[in-house]
Amino acid sequence: MRVYMLKDVENVGMAGTLINVTDGYATNYLFPHKLAVKVEKSEEEFFKKKVIKAAVVKEVINSKLGMLAERIKSIHLSIKKRVHDDGKLYGSISADEIVELLKTKDVVADRKQIVFGKSIKATGEHAVGVKLNAKLVPEFTLKVVADLAQ
Repeated sequence: MRVYMLKDVENVGMAGTLINVTDGYATNYLFPHKLAVKVEKSEEEFFKKKVIKAAVVKEVINSKLGMLAERIKSIHLSIKKRVHDDGKLYGSISADEIVELLKTKDVVADRKQIVFGKSIKATGEHAVGVKLNAKLVPEFTLKVVADLAQ
């Protein structure tokens, strides 16, 4: 059965594409979850135009994301935190704190987009990623310094 994907489904197809799937999979999973719509022969031309339009929009979005990724890679942020005598933080740096720091550099991100290799619990420089999409995760440098005014 020929279907037009409304949403991304892993290992099946991306939103805005025309694909062939088995009749049972389409009727039992894709259609009830509103992930795809059936494409009749008479509608094929309409959906092909829709696929082309979606490709153009995707290209524009990818170019904007690419420019944002380059901006994020060039960012160097620093944060002051209270530390123990051995240089360890009293807590760890949270994603919310990173989001607030990014706002100072005019980069809007959600806390769910912040990616840590491991939690930041010590002073020094750390790499922090921002997940823009599944394939694009630019990293910037976060410098944690001791707050001496305790």
